[in-house]
Amino acid sequence: MLVIPPALVECLRCFDGRQTALDLRAMLVRITGELQVAELEQHLAGTLSSAGFLEDEAFAAMKTVRQREFAEAPRREPAHAGGAYPLEIGVLRETMSRYMDGAAGITQSSAGLFGIAAPHVSPEGGWQSYRAAYQALTPELKDRTFVILATSHYGEPEHFGLTRKPFVTPLGETATNTVLVDWLEAHGGPAVLMEDFCHSFEHTVELQVIFLQHIYGPEIRILPILCGQFARSLYLGGAPESDDDVKQFLDVLGELAAREGDRLFWILGIDMAHMGTRYQDDFAAHADRGVMAEVADRDRQRIARVVESDGEGFWSLVQEKRDDLKWCGSSPLYTFLKALPGARGELLRYEQWNIDPKSVVSFAGMAFSKP
Repeated sequence: MLVIPPALVECLRCFDGRQTALDLRAMLVRITGELQVAELEQHLAGTLSSAGFLEDEAFAAMKTVRQREFAEAPRREPAHAGGAYPLEIGVLRETMSRYMDGAAGITQSSAGLFGIAAPHVSPEGGWQSYRAAYQALTPELKDRTFVILATSHYGEPEHFGLTRKPFVTPLGETATNTVLVDWLEAHGGPAVLMEDFCHSFEHTVELQVIFLQHIYGPEIRILPILCGQFARSLYLGGAPESDDDVKQFLDVLGELAAREGDRLFWILGIDMAHMGTRYQDDFAAHADRGVMAEVADRDRQRIARVVESDGEGFWSLVQEKRDDLKWCGSSPLYTFLKALPGARGELLRYEQWNIDPKSVVSFAGMAFSKP
């Protein structure tokens, strides 16, 4: 993080790969009223570079080091403890109990249930949808491997990020099923990114692990998969599997699902629409009011396709207007629908939440049963 003096913020637009040092110098002269700005110019550029904010050799070196450090690390450390959820274990247990209070479904039978979809928004904002989904989990599911299909907000499009690392949270350390990871790496093809650096800071898997650990304790196994955006399909048309590498991974994941059967339980970490000022819309968004009422209708149209296991119909709605709703969970959802065709969905809860006064995220809790 860098703090830029307000007067110099305008200069950041000069670092766009198109303007030159002369353009920056001219702007500094105009802003400061001084002709001798070489020292200020060098300081600004040097500060941005040394902190990794410019696409240059310094950034490339920093990126290589960080990626290597994560690849060599023995475990995936918590990235969002103390932010998205409490760091102190006692406070965390109290908070999770408050979120899940009244979740009576935990003691009921899970016959036929083999997956859920939960948000990855801040639990404080989306706890009711988290609870709606996670209350369906029952004690007999503890010994399954939880396959977590989650949004990769920063990963490469048309790729799937895997890691063998156990996930650590304040509640303990949860093992990754490395046998299944190894199999996916061996058979999943070029779309697989092994020890994907995005796992080190992405929150979409970590928040699911917190809820699983609260319910079962840390002695569970997971298979975390970050799903990159299907950008080629979204912007150029065609189905995501028109990309041969994506098709290979979807086919292999479907083969894994068929082979492992009831040894797996599927968890989707997904949010839906992102609307308002924060998300580059030219309007302020307010949950369940104004334009967000129309968004709710369109969200539910997509959810209806998911409930009916209609992957093609779901994706055709996502492609409309190049996904102007900005569903960040569309790739994990489509991956699930293609790997487990025929899954019968149920919408448990749908919500919209003002993540800030002018921006809204929508999300839901869902359950999936065998055909």
